[in-house]
This record gives sequence, C-alpha cells and structure tokens, in this order.
Amino acid sequence: MTGAILPAAVRVCAPARLHLGFLDLEGGLGRRFGSLGLAIEEIATVVSLRAASADRVDGPEAVRLARYFATLRAAWGIAAPVAVTVERAIPAHAGLGSGTQLGLALGLGLARLVGRAATPTEVAVLLDRGARSGIGVGAFATGGFLVDGGRAADEALPPPIVARLPFPEAWRLVLIQNPTRQGAHGPDEAAGFRALPPFPAERAAHLCRLTLLRLLPAVARADIATAGDALSEIQAIVGDHFAPVQGGRFTSPAVAAALAWAAREGAAGIGQSSWGPTGWALVASAPEAERLAAAGAARFAVDGLLFRPVAGRNRPGEVTAVPVV
Repeated sequence: MTGAILPAAVRVCAPARLHLGFLDLEGGLGRRFGSLGLAIEEIATVVSLRAASADRVDGPEAVRLARYFATLRAAWGIAAPVAVTVERAIPAHAGLGSGTQLGLALGLGLARLVGRAATPTEVAVLLDRGARSGIGVGAFATGGFLVDGGRAADEALPPPIVARLPFPEAWRLVLIQNPTRQGAHGPDEAAGFRALPPFPAERAAHLCRLTLLRLLPAVARADIATAGDALSEIQAIVGDHFAPVQGGRFTSPAVAAALAWAAREGAAGIGQSSWGPTGWALVASAPEAERLAAAGAARFAVDGLLFRPVAGRNRPGEVTAVPVV
C-alpha cells in the first residue's frame, strides 16, 4: 500500500459461528464434507493490535495467538514489534469456531496494521484453518446462513462457499452450553474422523437433496417450521453417524436432555454445533428465545448449563483502524 497512511492501532471483531452439519462424508464425487453453518451475533473474538517497542501478546488464548503470530510474522516478513491484546474470546473447543476466528482476527488485523492486503482465505491457509469446512471463513467474510461445497483432495484452500442466504431477522437460536465439557479438537478430532464408519452414498445424496430442496428454500422464505424440520433431520442423521466417537447423537448428555426438552417446549429445530458440546434450539422470535432461555436455565440449573439467546449475523467481521494523528 505505497503512500498509504498506516493506522496507529487496529481492532478486529470476528463473529462466532455454528457448524450445523456435514453433507457428504463419503466424498465419492470428488469433494468431501460439505458444510452448513451460520454466523451469529453476541459471541465474538475481539483483538486489538498496535505498534509497540517490543512484541507482546495479552489476554485469553495468548498461547495459541502467539503461535499464530509467529507464523504470520515469518510468512509476511514482518520485523516491527507489535502489541496484541485479546479483549474477548469465543469459548475454546465449544463448537463455536474459536480457533479460526482467533486466527482471522489476528491475521486481518496485522495485515491492516502494516499496510498489507490480505483476505480471510489467505490468512486461513497460512494458519492451516478450514481444513474440512469453509463456514468459519465465510462467517467472517460475509456472515449469513452458509453452505460450502466440500474440499477436493488436491486443494489447499478452504472449501468454497456455494450458497449464502440472509438469516431471517426475527429468528433466534438459544444456545445451550456445558462449560464443564469440550468437543473433540486437534489430534483427537483427526482420530475421530479416522474412526468413523463409512458414510453411505445414498445418505449423502439425501442430505444434499434435503438441503437444496427443503432447507435453503425454507430459509429464503422465512418458513421456520420447514427449516427447523430439515435442520433437525440433518442433525439426527449426522449426529447418529458420529455417535460411536462422541458418545451419542450429542456430545454432552446434559445438553442432549436439554435439547429434547426444548423440542417439547416448541422449538422449531434442535441440534449441536460441530463436535459440541454447545447445542442450539431454533425459535421464531426474540421474546420466545428469552422465555425458553429463562425456563431452561431454571430447569437445568443443577446441571450447570448455560442458556443464551443469539441472533443470526448477516454482516461480515469488522476491521476498524485508528489513524495516526
């Protein structure tokens, strides 16, 4: 960026995302996985960066952030010292995309601070994020309700986003979180995928048909009953496939019980994000989300579950620069 005025500081807000299921774990057509997902409001990783006299990394997730920082510094040849502060972090290993959003926040903020052009995809590749799903990159790039097209064996890039719809503004999700458990991650996640049984091609075909001809039209028409039914069916099929390695359709038995209760209370759809343990219940409005969250918190207080209403996010992540005065 020759001649550009570089900022004194940069602040990045990277939104959490829900991973709502895979479409084709068989991969017989040449692309494997294929993901559904949604960017959400209210939960985000916020990172600030500024020029400094020495490198410094502060705040939650500092160890993981320092590793990402070293990788980006080496890849981009950045010598100048930078102070990085994580003001707020998405809970780690809870199924909300914490690692990808932390990396994107750091990478895009650092690029802006030093005057380098960078895209979410470029940062994800450098930090080895998005190996199976493009939803995290898409959540930052555009927000919204997303479908990615899976990954080919010879591709280095995250899977491409092939469909993006605005999530209906009135709809809400009640997140059900179990702070005492974590979803599979790192080597355990890789081992979990290797341990899964073969995924029948006809099951993958049904999931793709269900997505294209029921779920996406229902989101486009704000038909919550159909969308909820489709999402719940996708979750049941994929969750049962993962059951041998995650201990059941849902990772946390307490969350599973709360999801069953939410369905009886009238939630349009229920499911788990990624490996969990975070579950979600889809409802039609903010008042209904508040009612369900309050009732759930009271009913499942003994289990230590957290109930949190969130909205879908139909906008990208934010990179805000403070210019030099």
